Amino acid sequence: MSAPSLSPLFKAILWGGMLASFCDMVFAFVSYGLRLGVFQSVLGGIIGRDTARAGGVPAFVAGLFLHYLIGIIWAAIYWVASRRNPALVKYALPAGLVYGFVVFYGMNCVVLPLSALHAKAWPPPWAPLALAVHMVFVGLPIALVVRYYSRRLPA
Repeated sequence: MSAPSLSPLFKAILWGGMLASFCDMVFAFVSYGLRLGVFQSVLGGIIGRDTARAGGVPAFVAGLFLHYLIGIIWAAIYWVASRRNPALVKYALPAGLVYGFVVFYGMNCVVLPLSALHAKAWPPPWAPLALAVHMVFVGLPIALVVRYYSRRLPA
């Protein structure tokens, strides 16, 4: 008896989100160093920066989990959008780069200001390196993974 396989939908969302989150995690560690505070800050969006920083390793692990969950949510959003607009699958390369732009500014102008971190929403941040990383290493992997699994859907 073989193990049940996940549908292309779940594989696309899971792998797209995990790959994008991993790439973003590497960028965060390269940019900020291998410190607990890197992902404690992610958790700080829910429980507040000071509480998260005081949480030690458990707060780091929870923040890392939350980071991956956010990536999976962004991949799910792309999957749903690609079902409504097949051009997102057909033209995955440019669409993925644009989606990375959307993710970067969505996080910085909507999610972070609404979080417990209360980041400033406007004007939007101008961080060319971080924006480029999100375009190439977040949006693009999500789009390419969605394209890969979209081609495996039953006709």
